[in-house]
Amino acid sequence: MNFLTDEKLLIVGAAGMIGSNMAQTAMMMRLTPNICLYDPYAPALEGVAEELYHCAFEGVNLTFTSDIAEAFTGAKYIVSSGGAARKAGMTREDLLKGNAQIAEDFGKNVRQYCPDVKHVVVIFNPADITGLITLLYSGLKPTQVTTLAALDSTRLQHELVKALGVPADKIVNCRTFGGHGEQMAVFASTTLVDGKPLTEIIGTETLPLEAWTELKGRVIQGGKHIIDLRGRSSFQSPAYVSIEMIAAAMGGKPFTWPAGCYVNNGKFDHIMMAMETTIDATGVHYAEIKGTEQEQKELEESYKHLCTLRDEVIAMGVLPPIADWHALNPNID
Repeated sequence: MNFLTDEKLLIVGAAGMIGSNMAQTAMMMRLTPNICLYDPYAPALEGVAEELYHCAFEGVNLTFTSDIAEAFTGAKYIVSSGGAARKAGMTREDLLKGNAQIAEDFGKNVRQYCPDVKHVVVIFNPADITGLITLLYSGLKPTQVTTLAALDSTRLQHELVKALGVPADKIVNCRTFGGHGEQMAVFASTTLVDGKPLTEIIGTETLPLEAWTELKGRVIQGGKHIIDLRGRSSFQSPAYVSIEMIAAAMGGKPFTWPAGCYVNNGKFDHIMMAMETTIDATGVHYAEIKGTEQEQKELEESYKHLCTLRDEVIAMGVLPPIADWHALNPNID
């Protein structure tokens, strides 16, 4: 049987819709034969495991447990959807207080039980902040922790497909940066549509400026739209994309959609945010974001919003003051 690795993959929050879809996707993609499912809700967790056993995947050693030590010990890769889900009428930021505490506990569990883990993907909202908290308490290097941000960019691609009638594979380098929330910065200058810059299409009969403005709004509200349609938050897309991220960290095809990562570069400091990134077997690496003056302004506003959320978490006592971060995690500048 061909797998990317034989090292242990831990799915946290596996009893939920995202977690259970992540587990199935990881087995379908044949990432590793050693997959452990963890969730504190034991009956639903067992139900997920039973269904996956019924799929009869060949060569997979699937285990499940509600014991934290058993789940985390020996894990080399972790994907966590283990926070509260977003419900109708809620923003990602509404989840901040409860999920911040869950992220702290998650990071501490990584530090205690699997400090030699290679990569962690955090996808429970607000992911930029929960990922930052996880990084600080885990003691890991910034290259080892990423958060799910690509859905905003894939939603931009899909909205352009609908608006322009062009196949998705002809619309490349769609990018949103900054926060994974309603203050995200939606870029046009990076995108090519069948080889033509999107900026040359916006403002024409093909895509009038007003239509582009409305399209950006649909991208920003993409998650809310799913909730409105289905009565629950997205689970198929975050499950698939997050497993693509961890597959890249395992040495598979590099992941080149934007990911949330720790940034401290003099312009954006002490924050986790969506950047122009690549995830591969050496971890996550980010490059400078290039855009128009207006796009850069929107990105700065998104960054400021994330700083406000970060400072709220510090005020809650979940995170120490920034000056003390290095003492909590020596890998953090």
